[in-house]
Amino acid sequence: MRTTLTLALVASLTTAAIVPPAAIAQARYAEEPIAGVEGPGDLPDSVSMQGQGGVDGDREEEDRRTASQTGDAFYCQQRKLGTWFYCDKPKPSPADRKAAQPAQSAQSAAEQLAAIGKELDEKKARAILDPTPENVSSYISYQRQQLNRASSFADMWRRSIWQNPELDYTLQRPVNQLGKRTWLDTRTADKNRVLGSISKRYGVFYFYSSACAACEVFGPIMRSVSDRFGLTVMAVSLDGGPSKTFPNFTVDTGQYRAMGMQGGQVPALVLFDTVTKRPMPIGYGVMAADEVMDRIFTLTSVEPGSDF
Repeated sequence: MRTTLTLALVASLTTAAIVPPAAIAQARYAEEPIAGVEGPGDLPDSVSMQGQGGVDGDREEEDRRTASQTGDAFYCQQRKLGTWFYCDKPKPSPADRKAAQPAQSAQSAAEQLAAIGKELDEKKARAILDPTPENVSSYISYQRQQLNRASSFADMWRRSIWQNPELDYTLQRPVNQLGKRTWLDTRTADKNRVLGSISKRYGVFYFYSSACAACEVFGPIMRSVSDRFGLTVMAVSLDGGPSKTFPNFTVDTGQYRAMGMQGGQVPALVLFDTVTKRPMPIGYGVMAADEVMDRIFTLTSVEPGSDF
């Protein structure tokens, strides 16, 4: 009986003395400081404040952002365990860096067109310098491609003009025979109407020289223009010589330069606006009567650029 009690007492003491390793480690962790950490109070918020409800939301967000960039805050920042716990991000390989770079911007349309022209010239030069069947066939094929592209562009051009009248220049200046005849008839009527009253506001300075053969030819033309439209023509002699067509001439005393003329070229015509007192050179040299009047009509009644 005594022996049985002794054995039971020894067994109970032995069981009490044996502590699980996990419990020992936990107790040692709580009592002994870790390198760089003095106690549980110095652990990161993610460890020391675990299970507590008073954690600041901004601090948690900052910890999560830092951990996502540098690894776990406790092991990587406090313990500085480095590569063993994947704290150090692996450096990307050259292939990875190249793949991560943004793709280069595509060529502009102008650059693509220039490249096509350059390629066509290269194939042509190669076919001429080395006229093998392959080189010649390559050039013909590539040229055909560009001709097809040009044909498509031309076709779309005319279709766009047909469907958008504001883009159709032939509505202003017809090119077909019937439309052109109608436009010319209307233009002639407008010109005759304007020129019929041109003398009320405008006059013409006719500069000539008695030694000028072209002036001998042009003088009678200007006389016919004056008689037909009642236009006042003032003949001005640069050398003081007379004019058979305009006996009531005057000698140049600076009028030529005052009208903005240069070089002493004759015959020369200047249209003068009596309202604005502004001279408008008509032209130099021999001109037909219709051309003279057409220029006068254009200078006085047609907006610049509207005829083109």
